[in-house]
Amino acid sequence: MFKGSFKEKAIIRLSKISLLFILFVLILTISAYLTLTLIIKSEDKVVVPDLIGKDVVLILEMLSDIGLNTKIKGSEYSNSIPKNHVIFQEPEPGSEIKKRRDVRIIISKGTKKILMPNLKGLSIQQARLIIEENGLRLNKLSNTYSENRKKNEIISQFPSPGIIIKREAFVNLLVSTGIRPNAYKMPDIKGQSLEEAISLIESFNLLPEKIKFLFIEGKAENTIIDQIPLSGHKVIEGTYVNITINRKTGNKSHEYLRSTEGITLFKYRLENGFLKKHIRLRLNIFGVSTDIFDSFMEPGKEIWTLIPGNKEATILLYEDGRLIKTEIISSAHQPHGRSVPLAQPNGDRGNFHQFIIVDKGNAVFKAQVMRRGERNAFIRT
Repeated sequence: MFKGSFKEKAIIRLSKISLLFILFVLILTISAYLTLTLIIKSEDKVVVPDLIGKDVVLILEMLSDIGLNTKIKGSEYSNSIPKNHVIFQEPEPGSEIKKRRDVRIIISKGTKKILMPNLKGLSIQQARLIIEENGLRLNKLSNTYSENRKKNEIISQFPSPGIIIKREAFVNLLVSTGIRPNAYKMPDIKGQSLEEAISLIESFNLLPEKIKFLFIEGKAENTIIDQIPLSGHKVIEGTYVNITINRKTGNKSHEYLRSTEGITLFKYRLENGFLKKHIRLRLNIFGVSTDIFDSFMEPGKEIWTLIPGNKEATILLYEDGRLIKTEIISSAHQPHGRSVPLAQPNGDRGNFHQFIIVDKGNAVFKAQVMRRGERNAFIRT
């Protein structure tokens, strides 16, 4: 009887101890879970910093470093906050939010009124940038000659510098086109040869442009019969001059021009010497003048160029800026020979020039091919 009572007490005591142990373990587990959860939650949240008055670039870096996104809601004028600085933020400073959440900001556009900046003496490119940076608008752009301002520099402006104006106001600028060019009385080139006429034109800093051909009985052949501008008219430096030559279509070219039915070969050899010379070859064809060769060449070398032979063309050859050759290439009465039609893969004609520079012994030459504005070069020995 006594022994049974002792065993029951021992069992009850052991059960209580086991229950307390289990309860202790359970409490410990719950505490560890809650502590870990709290730590994890605290790591997912950050405190929003105060962004008001700070530069937008600095804010982008700041929020990115703490794991928050920046969202710009817009921009407004502010008399107290400088341009490109924050004037509003949401959430407010000190708020706790989870990482990767958005922080919305409004950026200042600066004051509504500003002092008109001084643009005088600046280039037009610099003036445009300043106008844009200050929220202004370029309205009217006028040009005039100036003895004091370089080309493309601002002479004057409206509104004047230092005046208080509103942003988005219109700005008018007067821009220099440089020193006024000299004006001349257009010389009379009728009756002159092409070479004489071009030399006279260029002595006035005028530019030959279109060269046309027309034959009139009773007038000297290969002389100028018409010009635009007409003689006596006022012209300024850089004016283009159109010329009409009294010439029958199909006259033979000089002996240093060799032709086939489709193309004409123009050749010119530099005199012997020691210094390189600047050679410029200008072609007038289809009513358009263009430089087809412009480079320095060594003495004694030759330049060959292939010209479309099915149209009237004029070649002007300059050596160190001085006109030394003028030649007219006719479209008919070509010397007999093998026909070499000038055709492109797409069927176009007349858009092809080939340049060959030959050395004294013709042992090595360099050829440059220009087709449709593209230039390819090769050297062959």
